[in-house]
Amino acid sequence: MVYPCHRPQQKIADYVRDRRLVLELTQDGLSQRSGVPLATLRKFEQKGIISLESLLKLLLVVGGPEDIIVALEPDKPIFTSIDDVLKEGNTAYRKTGRRK
Repeated sequence: MVYPCHRPQQKIADYVRDRRLVLELTQDGLSQRSGVPLATLRKFEQKGIISLESLLKLLLVVGGPEDIIVALEPDKPIFTSIDDVLKEGNTAYRKTGRRK
């Protein structure tokens, strides 16, 4: 069973696997080029589980770290009038988390 929180992880794993195949790399070849242990790469491609450091190492080899960074950027509001700008200006965004 795939839980909803695992879908994004699996999409990233599928992306890396697809890029690896386009580059005609085996899992072992990608492991050697990236410095990520083969067992870690296999687990990632099967289950989507990986550390951020290992993911970045893989992305440096297969390409795409810029795509991931762009995907993580917050949406910027689109203003259609000065009223929208003024309304947005009244919305305070927190820059730190709340205390527990």
